[in-house]
Amino acid sequence: MAAEFHPPSLSDFFPPAILFEGTPFELDRLMLVRIVMTVVLLAFFFLAMRSPKIVPRGIQNVGEMALGFVKDQIADEVLGKEQGRRFLPVLATIFFAVLFLNFSGIIPFINISSNARIGMPIVLAAIAYIVFNYVGIKKYGFFKYVKSSIVVPGVPLPLHFLLIPIEFVSTFILRPFTLTVRLMANMLAGHIMLVLFFSATQFFFFEAAAGMKVFGIFSLAAGFGFTLFEMLVIFLQAYVFALLTAVYIDLALHADSH
Repeated sequence: MAAEFHPPSLSDFFPPAILFEGTPFELDRLMLVRIVMTVVLLAFFFLAMRSPKIVPRGIQNVGEMALGFVKDQIADEVLGKEQGRRFLPVLATIFFAVLFLNFSGIIPFINISSNARIGMPIVLAAIAYIVFNYVGIKKYGFFKYVKSSIVVPGVPLPLHFLLIPIEFVSTFILRPFTLTVRLMANMLAGHIMLVLFFSATQFFFFEAAAGMKVFGIFSLAAGFGFTLFEMLVIFLQAYVFALLTAVYIDLALHADSH
Protein backbone atom coordinates (compact mmCIF):
# COMPACT_ATOMS: atom_id res chain seq x y z
CA MET A 1 0.00 0.00 0.00
CA ALA A 2 2.84 2.38 0.79
CA ALA A 3 4.21 1.88 -2.72
CA GLU A 4 0.90 2.97 -4.26
CA PHE A 5 0.47 6.12 -2.19
CA HIS A 6 2.20 9.21 -3.56
CA PRO A 7 2.56 11.82 -0.82
CA PRO A 8 2.84 15.54 -1.60
CA SER A 9 6.37 16.81 -2.11
CA LEU A 10 8.28 19.90 -3.22
CA SER A 11 8.20 18.57 -6.78
CA ASP A 12 4.56 19.76 -6.87
CA PHE A 13 5.94 23.31 -7.03
CA PHE A 14 8.34 22.65 -9.92
CA PRO A 15 6.21 20.91 -12.57
CA PRO A 16 7.52 20.28 -16.10
CA ALA A 17 7.19 23.00 -18.73
CA ILE A 18 3.97 23.13 -20.73
CA LEU A 19 4.75 25.93 -23.20
CA PHE A 20 7.92 27.53 -24.58
CA GLU A 21 10.25 25.04 -22.91
CA GLY A 22 13.88 26.11 -22.86
CA THR A 23 13.11 29.78 -23.55
CA PRO A 24 12.97 32.80 -21.19
CA PHE A 25 9.17 32.63 -21.58
CA GLU A 26 8.86 29.02 -20.38
CA LEU A 27 5.52 28.35 -18.73
CA ASP A 28 4.73 25.51 -16.36
CA ARG A 29 1.47 24.70 -14.58
CA LEU A 30 2.16 27.11 -11.73
CA MET A 31 2.89 30.00 -14.07
CA LEU A 32 -0.32 29.28 -15.98
CA VAL A 33 -2.25 29.30 -12.69
CA ARG A 34 -0.68 32.67 -11.91
CA ILE A 35 -1.71 34.06 -15.30
CA VAL A 36 -5.25 32.68 -15.03
CA MET A 37 -5.81 34.15 -11.56
CA THR A 38 -4.42 37.51 -12.68
CA VAL A 39 -6.88 37.53 -15.59
CA VAL A 40 -9.69 36.63 -13.18
CA LEU A 41 -8.69 39.52 -10.89
CA LEU A 42 -8.61 42.01 -13.77
CA ALA A 43 -11.91 40.71 -15.16
CA PHE A 44 -13.57 41.00 -11.74
CA PHE A 45 -12.71 44.67 -11.31
CA PHE A 46 -13.43 45.45 -14.96
CA LEU A 47 -16.94 44.01 -14.62
CA ALA A 48 -17.43 45.62 -11.21
CA MET A 49 -16.40 49.12 -12.28
CA ARG A 50 -17.19 49.30 -16.00
CA SER A 51 -20.48 51.19 -15.49
CA PRO A 52 -20.67 52.21 -11.83
CA LYS A 53 -24.04 53.22 -10.41
CA ILE A 54 -24.66 55.66 -7.56
CA VAL A 55 -26.41 52.85 -5.69
CA PRO A 56 -24.18 49.82 -6.28
CA ARG A 57 -25.70 46.42 -6.99
CA GLY A 58 -24.40 42.96 -7.69
CA ILE A 59 -20.74 42.65 -8.59
CA GLN A 60 -20.20 46.42 -8.27
CA ASN A 61 -21.36 46.19 -4.67
CA VAL A 62 -18.89 43.36 -3.97
CA GLY A 63 -16.05 45.29 -5.60
CA GLU A 64 -16.79 48.48 -3.68
CA MET A 65 -17.06 46.59 -0.40
CA ALA A 66 -13.70 44.92 -1.06
CA LEU A 67 -12.02 48.23 -1.90
CA GLY A 68 -13.73 49.85 1.08
CA PHE A 69 -12.27 47.21 3.37
CA VAL A 70 -8.73 47.92 2.17
CA LYS A 71 -9.31 51.67 2.41
CA ASP A 72 -10.91 51.71 5.87
CA GLN A 73 -9.19 48.81 7.63
CA ILE A 74 -5.67 49.11 6.19
CA ALA A 75 -4.88 52.39 4.41
CA ASP A 76 -6.81 54.90 6.54
CA GLU A 77 -6.38 52.91 9.76
CA VAL A 78 -2.58 52.89 9.54
CA LEU A 79 -1.73 55.96 7.45
CA GLY A 80 -4.62 58.31 8.15
CA LYS A 81 -7.05 59.77 5.64
CA GLU A 82 -4.62 61.88 3.61
CA GLN A 83 -1.75 59.41 3.29
CA GLY A 84 -4.17 56.50 3.13
CA ARG A 85 -5.73 57.92 -0.03
CA ARG A 86 -2.27 58.52 -1.47
CA PHE A 87 -1.10 54.94 -1.01
CA LEU A 88 -4.43 53.15 -1.49
CA PRO A 89 -3.61 52.06 -5.08
CA VAL A 90 -0.44 50.19 -4.12
CA LEU A 91 -1.98 48.69 -0.96
CA ALA A 92 -5.08 47.54 -2.85
CA THR A 93 -2.93 46.07 -5.62
CA ILE A 94 -0.87 44.08 -3.12
CA PHE A 95 -3.94 42.95 -1.15
CA PHE A 96 -5.93 41.71 -4.13
CA ALA A 97 -2.92 40.19 -5.89
CA VAL A 98 -2.12 38.10 -2.81
CA LEU A 99 -5.78 37.26 -2.24
CA PHE A 100 -6.57 36.07 -5.76
CA LEU A 101 -3.29 34.22 -6.29
CA ASN A 102 -3.80 32.46 -2.97
CA PHE A 103 -7.41 31.59 -3.72
CA SER A 104 -6.43 29.18 -6.47
CA GLY A 105 -5.15 26.90 -3.71
CA ILE A 106 -8.69 25.78 -2.86
CA ILE A 107 -10.23 25.79 -6.36
CA PRO A 108 -10.90 22.21 -7.56
CA PHE A 109 -8.65 21.00 -10.39
CA ILE A 110 -6.20 23.85 -9.70
CA ASN A 111 -5.52 23.24 -6.02
CA ILE A 112 -2.29 25.19 -5.74
CA SER A 113 -1.35 28.78 -5.00
CA SER A 114 1.39 30.27 -7.15
CA ASN A 115 2.46 32.17 -4.03
CA ALA A 116 3.65 28.81 -2.69
CA ARG A 117 6.67 29.22 -4.97
CA ILE A 118 8.99 32.01 -3.94
CA GLY A 119 9.04 34.03 -7.16
CA MET A 120 5.80 35.98 -6.74
CA PRO A 121 6.24 36.64 -3.00
CA ILE A 122 9.66 38.11 -3.81
CA VAL A 123 8.11 40.40 -6.43
CA LEU A 124 5.40 41.59 -4.03
CA ALA A 125 7.91 42.10 -1.21
CA ALA A 126 10.18 44.02 -3.60
CA ILE A 127 7.29 46.34 -4.50
CA ALA A 128 6.62 47.01 -0.81
CA TYR A 129 10.36 47.48 -0.16
CA ILE A 130 10.81 49.95 -3.02
CA VAL A 131 7.71 51.93 -2.05
CA PHE A 132 8.48 52.45 1.62
CA ASN A 133 12.15 53.26 1.00
CA TYR A 134 11.26 55.62 -1.83
CA VAL A 135 8.81 57.42 0.45
CA GLY A 136 11.41 57.84 3.19
CA ILE A 137 14.20 58.93 0.83
CA LYS A 138 11.93 61.40 -0.97
CA LYS A 139 10.88 63.03 2.30
CA TYR A 140 14.19 63.10 4.17
CA GLY A 141 16.93 62.48 1.60
CA PHE A 142 18.96 59.28 1.46
CA PHE A 143 21.43 59.82 4.27
CA LYS A 144 19.02 61.40 6.74
CA TYR A 145 16.46 58.67 6.08
CA VAL A 146 18.98 55.88 6.66
CA LYS A 147 20.35 57.61 9.77
CA SER A 148 16.86 58.22 11.19
CA SER A 149 15.92 54.58 10.51
CA ILE A 150 18.88 52.96 12.23
CA VAL A 151 20.03 55.40 14.93
CA VAL A 152 18.00 55.22 18.13
CA PRO A 153 18.11 58.63 19.85
CA GLY A 154 18.66 59.07 23.55
CA VAL A 155 20.74 55.97 24.23
CA PRO A 156 24.33 55.87 25.54
CA LEU A 157 27.02 55.97 22.86
CA PRO A 158 28.34 52.41 23.46
CA LEU A 159 24.88 50.98 22.81
CA HIS A 160 24.89 52.39 19.29
CA PHE A 161 27.51 49.81 18.30
CA LEU A 162 24.94 47.14 19.17
CA LEU A 163 21.71 48.86 18.10
CA ILE A 164 22.75 50.31 14.74
CA PRO A 165 23.52 46.90 13.12
CA ILE A 166 20.34 45.44 14.64
CA GLU A 167 18.20 48.31 13.34
CA PHE A 168 19.84 48.17 9.91
CA VAL A 169 19.24 44.44 9.52
CA SER A 170 15.70 44.74 10.89
CA THR A 171 14.71 47.64 8.62
CA PHE A 172 16.49 46.95 5.36
CA ILE A 173 16.94 43.17 5.29
CA LEU A 174 14.43 41.41 7.51
CA ARG A 175 11.37 43.35 6.37
CA PRO A 176 11.36 42.12 2.75
CA PHE A 177 12.67 38.71 3.84
CA THR A 178 9.86 38.13 6.35
CA LEU A 179 7.21 39.40 3.94
CA THR A 180 8.43 36.90 1.35
CA VAL A 181 8.90 33.87 3.58
CA ARG A 182 5.68 34.34 5.58
CA LEU A 183 3.53 34.33 2.46
CA MET A 184 5.37 31.54 0.68
CA ALA A 185 5.65 29.24 3.70
CA ASN A 186 1.98 29.55 4.66
CA MET A 187 0.74 28.77 1.16
CA LEU A 188 3.26 25.97 0.67
CA ALA A 189 2.26 24.34 3.96
CA GLY A 190 -1.43 24.74 3.18
CA HIS A 191 -1.08 23.07 -0.21
CA ILE A 192 0.89 20.14 1.23
CA MET A 193 -1.69 19.57 3.97
CA LEU A 194 -4.64 19.66 1.57
CA VAL A 195 -2.94 17.32 -0.89
CA LEU A 196 -2.08 14.99 1.95
CA PHE A 197 -5.65 14.79 3.25
CA PHE A 198 -7.33 14.39 -0.14
CA SER A 199 -4.70 12.00 -1.50
CA ALA A 200 -5.21 9.88 1.59
CA THR A 201 -8.97 10.04 1.01
CA GLN A 202 -8.56 8.76 -2.55
CA PHE A 203 -6.22 6.04 -1.38
CA PHE A 204 -8.50 4.79 1.39
CA PHE A 205 -11.66 4.85 -0.76
CA PHE A 206 -10.29 3.39 -3.98
CA GLU A 207 -7.04 1.55 -3.29
CA ALA A 208 -6.94 0.39 0.33
CA ALA A 209 -8.21 -2.93 1.60
CA ALA A 210 -11.90 -3.11 2.48
CA GLY A 211 -11.25 -2.88 6.22
CA MET A 212 -9.38 0.40 5.82
CA LYS A 213 -11.93 2.24 3.68
CA VAL A 214 -13.58 3.67 6.80
CA PHE A 215 -10.49 5.83 7.36
CA GLY A 216 -11.35 7.65 4.14
CA ILE A 217 -14.30 9.27 5.93
CA PHE A 218 -11.97 10.78 8.54
CA SER A 219 -9.41 11.99 6.00
CA LEU A 220 -12.21 13.52 3.89
CA ALA A 221 -13.64 15.32 6.93
CA ALA A 222 -10.17 16.55 7.89
CA GLY A 223 -9.58 17.77 4.34
CA PHE A 224 -12.88 19.66 4.29
CA GLY A 225 -12.17 21.21 7.68
CA PHE A 226 -8.68 22.23 6.63
CA THR A 227 -10.08 23.75 3.44
CA LEU A 228 -12.23 26.07 5.57
CA PHE A 229 -9.18 26.92 7.65
CA GLU A 230 -7.17 27.55 4.47
CA MET A 231 -9.81 30.05 3.32
CA LEU A 232 -9.14 32.01 6.50
CA VAL A 233 -5.37 31.77 5.93
CA ILE A 234 -5.78 33.00 2.35
CA PHE A 235 -7.53 36.14 3.54
CA LEU A 236 -5.22 36.68 6.51
CA GLN A 237 -2.09 36.46 4.36
CA ALA A 238 -3.44 39.13 2.00
CA TYR A 239 -4.46 41.30 4.96
CA VAL A 240 -1.16 40.91 6.83
CA PHE A 241 0.96 41.55 3.73
CA ALA A 242 -0.92 44.76 2.88
CA LEU A 243 -1.10 45.83 6.54
CA LEU A 244 2.64 45.43 7.08
CA THR A 245 3.32 47.32 3.86
CA ALA A 246 1.20 50.19 5.21
CA VAL A 247 3.03 50.03 8.56
CA TYR A 248 6.42 50.17 6.83
CA ILE A 249 5.29 53.15 4.74
CA ASP A 250 4.12 54.91 7.89
CA LEU A 251 7.44 54.22 9.62
CA ALA A 252 9.29 55.65 6.61
CA LEU A 253 7.11 58.75 6.66
CA HIS A 254 7.93 59.28 10.34
CA ALA A 255 11.51 58.05 10.37
CA ASP A 256 12.66 61.15 12.24
CA SER A 257 10.43 60.25 15.20
CA HIS A 258 12.13 56.85 15.60
